[in-house]
Amino acid sequence: MSPEPSLAESVDNLVHGPTQVHDHGVDLTVSAIYEVTAPGRLDFGGDELEDADLEPVPTTLREPDDDYGWWELSGGQYVIQHNEFVTDVGEPLTLQARNDLLARGGSHPTLRVHSHLPLVPLSVADGGIDIKENARVSTLGPAIPSTDDEQEVDVV
Repeated sequence: MSPEPSLAESVDNLVHGPTQVHDHGVDLTVSAIYEVTAPGRLDFGGDELEDADLEPVPTTLREPDDDYGWWELSGGQYVIQHNEFVTDVGEPLTLQARNDLLARGGSHPTLRVHSHLPLVPLSVADGGIDIKENARVSTLGPAIPSTDDEQEVDVV
């Protein structure tokens, strides 16, 4: 059984659909990883709202004939961008870190997605992590009902 067609059909630019679309949702792949090099600004009214400065983290090839490189990340905070785009979302969706990322010391917050995929903060444990270009790092699925104890972040 695969996710409702509307979910899979709401995601554009899949790297390899047969691998990414499964019973629990759609896996999303990483297209870029950034370091925050200067702070952004956030105020109450939005008049002084300013984006943080982001610098792309370069990749390195393990072998000269490799098509895709690796991000070799030290422990710390980064920002990731996905290859995929969300379109025509009728109901909110949930974006979660994949277990493969979590088990290797990486994590990102669970977000409720309404209309587009945002840049997502990535936390890396002190030991670091290597992530290959186009690695599946997140899963997009149906909205998870929140409980009174959970904090929910909506991305609109």
